[in-house]
Amino acid sequence: MPEIRVHTEAGVCTLTLNRVERKNAFTQAMYAACADALAAAATDPAVRVFVIQGHETVFSAGNDIADFLNRPESTDDSPVFRFLRGLAQFPKPLLAAVCGPAVGVGTTMLLHCDLVYAGDNAAFSMPFVNLGICPEAASTLLVPQLMGYQRAAEALLLGEPFFAEAALEVGMVNRILPPTEANGYAQAQARKLAAKPLNSLIETKRLMKKGQMQRVLDTMREEGDVFGRMLKEAPAIEAFNAFLEKRKPDFSKV
Repeated sequence: MPEIRVHTEAGVCTLTLNRVERKNAFTQAMYAACADALAAAATDPAVRVFVIQGHETVFSAGNDIADFLNRPESTDDSPVFRFLRGLAQFPKPLLAAVCGPAVGVGTTMLLHCDLVYAGDNAAFSMPFVNLGICPEAASTLLVPQLMGYQRAAEALLLGEPFFAEAALEVGMVNRILPPTEANGYAQAQARKLAAKPLNSLIETKRLMKKGQMQRVLDTMREEGDVFGRMLKEAPAIEAFNAFLEKRKPDFSKV
């Protein structure tokens, strides 16, 4: 599909989010395409490394709210959860290049990447509470581990943006670069990895992640159950209606 471009060269499979006019906001069809690309790359012997990138001005604004409300799929086999599980369980090196806004899933997906390179214009946010819902992608487990509880609480309870330097400080990103160089740098690092023995990469990644892989998947599943329930409740309905009506939500009566 034109919104998701997938290209493999010299062992590196690159998935480019290509809906820049809508700030790379995810539709259900885009989630499905991403999930399918990850699943194919996981078993394709021609793929040794996987890279996710956006545009130098924007990574992703998160969910396309109108599409999401038309098809609020929250079951365990829905495209979004297939994509998130695919990220968590991807066996090969997984890289991301992030420039501009990375909202919601645009941030939480990075928790499952092995290496992340950010443009100095990157802005990360996880505003789930502000939408009357809960976080996803096992972020309630992984963000406190990464940031410490108080910083995680600030990021997840307030939902306010934090920027590239803060992300570098807590270890969410590996390096900050000019936005015009981030994608290219991620590609160069991916080519370095692709030149290494694949079995060593896979086993090293598996050993690093095995201690809590099941916990990640269990947390992701529980978050999904709570997320689905909260979507039907008054705060989320008010938040999404306010978003579509371009007004500030009023939670005083919900």
